[in-house]
Amino acid sequence: MTPHPHNLWPFGWWTRLDTIVKLALGVFVGSFMLIWGGMYLSRPDRTIPPYSIGSQEGTRVAMHVPPWTKDEEMAALIQRFRKIAHEHRNFGMMKIHPTTPTHPTRRYDTLTLYIFTHDTWAEPHMLHRYVAAEGAANPEERDFRKTYENAMRGYYRLEGDEEEGRIGPLKTAAVPSPLDDYSRELFKGKVTDPLPAPTAPTPAPSLSPL
Repeated sequence: MTPHPHNLWPFGWWTRLDTIVKLALGVFVGSFMLIWGGMYLSRPDRTIPPYSIGSQEGTRVAMHVPPWTKDEEMAALIQRFRKIAHEHRNFGMMKIHPTTPTHPTRRYDTLTLYIFTHDTWAEPHMLHRYVAAEGAANPEERDFRKTYENAMRGYYRLEGDEEEGRIGPLKTAAVPSPLDDYSRELFKGKVTDPLPAPTAPTPAPSLSPL
């Protein structure tokens, strides 16, 4: 006796769905596949994790990487930005528009990079709100800035000849936070300093993506 198609396992549930629902699910899954596939194929090489630029506002750039990105991979990505800063500062190869296009000699004299594992935080309206809330007196906006910084998985800052790279939530307050154990400085100093020989980074405690 031939089994009824609705009783076939494990795909019997699929045959019971309406055609419109099937189409919507296909578009939903396909969209995510296109996003992650594009991130994977468009990265400069395979030594760094796939990433996508979510938004850019002046010298601030918000980007996101897959949620499964490990700390060692995040460190490799941040170190790649450091290497470019030391060699030629052409961050265009990393899909970033010039941050200081009117500078007489450096089109990337200043750059602040925020890295997330959830693409929502990298969207333009989120970055804009974070930048606009800097120094705000409104407690709600101050709380938003702190939440935004706690959601970060990586950070890189370049200002003239000074640079800094970190993994984990961004530490901006002198008051200790429960998330401080998940934040780790990779480097901080001058771009004119020689790059150290590459070493395997010490893993930080695991932090679930926010």
